[in-house]
Amino acid sequence: MSQSEVVTATITIAAPPATVFPYFTDPALLVQWIGDTAHLAPEPGGLFALDMGDTRVRGAYVTVDPPNRVVFTWGVLDSDTLPAGSTTVEILLTADGEQTIVELTHRNLPVDWRARHRDGWTRNLGVLEQKVHA
Repeated sequence: MSQSEVVTATITIAAPPATVFPYFTDPALLVQWIGDTAHLAPEPGGLFALDMGDTRVRGAYVTVDPPNRVVFTWGVLDSDTLPAGSTTVEILLTADGEQTIVELTHRNLPVDWRARHRDGWTRNLGVLEQKVHA
């Protein structure tokens, strides 16, 4: 896989990983920073379903390792170019004193979807930071 197939976004949040982690596994917390509705079963093989307006993201959790790492597949229902579960999102939460470094890596995105996801992840992680502090 070439580096160009990888989209990354990083942010530092003034909270410990144990506080940030549930925002990737609890549907009520996930929709505070991304999407409108979510149905999640945060265990390996469990459902990852997120609706953002008319965009219906579907995938499955691959790894759930609280409070340090979450991996899930990602794709758009009924999309020919980004099918449900066709890409992988990995989130690493690393403690840095009283803060958490959130590193998101989205792999295997088709070229036409990369800029949109890079912008979206960067924007939404900024929203996550605000929600964790709310």
